[in-house]
Amino acid sequence: MEYLTYADARRALERGETSCEALVSSFLERIEADNPRLNAFISVDPEGALAQARALDERLARGEPLPPLGGLVLAVKDVICIKDQRVTCGSRMLENFVSLYDATVITRLREAGAIFIGKTNCDEFAMGSSNETSYFGPARNPINPDYVPGGSSGGSAVAVAARMCQAALGSDTGGSIRQPAVFCGIVGLKPTYGRVSRYGLVAYASSFDTIGPMTHTVEDAARILQVIAGVDRWDSTSAPVEVPDYLEALEQPIKGLRIGLPREYFAEGLDPEFRQVLEERAAQLEAAGAVVQEVSLPHTEYGIATYYILATAEASSNLARYDGIRYGYRADVQQIRRELAESDSDDSVIYRLYVRSRSEGFGTEVKRRIMLGTYVLSAGYYEAYYAKAQRVRRLIRQDFDRAFEQVDVLLTPASPTPPFPLGSKLSDPLEMYLSDVYTVTANLAGIPGLVVPVGTHSSGFPVGAQLLGRHFDEATLLRVGRALMEVSGTA
Repeated sequence: MEYLTYADARRALERGETSCEALVSSFLERIEADNPRLNAFISVDPEGALAQARALDERLARGEPLPPLGGLVLAVKDVICIKDQRVTCGSRMLENFVSLYDATVITRLREAGAIFIGKTNCDEFAMGSSNETSYFGPARNPINPDYVPGGSSGGSAVAVAARMCQAALGSDTGGSIRQPAVFCGIVGLKPTYGRVSRYGLVAYASSFDTIGPMTHTVEDAARILQVIAGVDRWDSTSAPVEVPDYLEALEQPIKGLRIGLPREYFAEGLDPEFRQVLEERAAQLEAAGAVVQEVSLPHTEYGIATYYILATAEASSNLARYDGIRYGYRADVQQIRRELAESDSDDSVIYRLYVRSRSEGFGTEVKRRIMLGTYVLSAGYYEAYYAKAQRVRRLIRQDFDRAFEQVDVLLTPASPTPPFPLGSKLSDPLEMYLSDVYTVTANLAGIPGLVVPVGTHSSGFPVGAQLLGRHFDEATLLRVGRALMEVSGTA
């Protein structure tokens, strides 16, 4: 019997109806059967996962209680460090790089009894909206493998949706958990910036990046967040804010909660069926006792431009460390020496090594973002682009602050359209960037976002709803998310 949710598996483990080893074995069989077709995993760790499972089974045999996440079979996006395992970031640059330490989230999950089954595919250095920029090839949507699963955490979304694990970790810089969660029909949570430690997450844009869970149910997301949330002495950006009991919050009714519909998110460009389903779900929440009203976020239209200026600027700085000298991909030095000896170039070996290593180690999209970020930080353009974008970022955050004076939660779409065919947007980066139009503003403001499936589109793909909340108020998002899935019949 399959136990797709951790809540179900835990009950079965406690009743002695299954074992951790049996759970892991069933998922390994599914990975072996389906991963060649879907390309969700970059690497799988059967020996390590089975060893963790057997250790937990021994504890159960001794009559010891399960730890908080004992027996959870978890996949990890390959931008998060696990000691002695590769962390490739979906890039040739780090194809053979092995982590020397565990990320804080991995340490906490390991202590809580989670079992790590493998590292999932992702857009290179988490830069992408379709999982097509990975050096290891695209992950494919399990609903229709000719379509994208979303990105950059596409491999994690596919692994969960295709039943290769019970849950996965993703990272979200501009929607990279939430957009693939919509495309694959699962639950995806981006916590408040600072709620979860970033220590051990390979940086893309440091003031945006957030680690979060991807699951089948809101309850499983709450269980995982309970473990990974909280201040961390290794991450100075983690916030010393008390972590509430998220499972207890799920049991609270939504009666009286104020839910806002931002008019800017329901304007031109949104798929008509998405709009219809979301409006129907809002009416159902209202019938369940919530108060629904329209609100305005007037600077929403500047979100994409602001995000791509600031995020690429941070990326150009963060990725400067990959130079072919200290670690990562290095071009052939002997080949460079031979080329220089046969030419009249004044280039030094070290200069040519830098250029060649970065040119060959990075993919097209990463190089595009590095160049854009370097440009907006350059002399003469800093004030015109970067400084101005920082001011607009503040205005976007103020929009949310004012909205949350009127309402408790915002209900929005998370994607303007259903998934698109593989390759259909690769030649038009701007169109690809617009896939994130409804998600980037949450990262600009640092607020939490939750995506849940709420219906089915005529294309056969899921319809997802996004909930946005106040800083550090994930509890309310989870509470409304569960109610949304219940009224939608997707729970």
